Amino acid sequence: MNLGIAMRARIASVAAAIALAGFFAAPVGAAPAARLSPEEIQTTFFTGQPFTAATTSNVKYKMTFTADGKMKREPSGGSGGAKGEGTWKLSKDGFCTMWKGAVGNCFTVVNAGDNKWSVLKGSTILATWSK
Repeated sequence: MNLGIAMRARIASVAAAIALAGFFAAPVGAAPAARLSPEEIQTTFFTGQPFTAATTSNVKYKMTFTADGKMKREPSGGSGGAKGEGTWKLSKDGFCTMWKGAVGNCFTVVNAGDNKWSVLKGSTILATWSK
């Protein structure tokens, strides 16, 4: 057999193996996480009832967002963090916050399992909310 043909056959078989490995490693039919609408965020979280927020570095807070557009956070579980107060408002895609002494930021919220939601800025997860 010609060396060039043998080399091409070997490359083709390696490429096929890589493609099949990628196919079987990818979740089949996995749906993207469902993003909550601004109204769903408000009715789920911004009711005056506290819920837990955990940062990606596992700092935990008790968060309370009230219907009048105010919010507060209190560190919980001895994980560090600072108390804070500020305001919130709904945006086109999610919600925005303005903590006292800080610049405003806007976020989206996606389902992350039973009674868990991920809070994202762009495509980066910043926190997990749970009830």
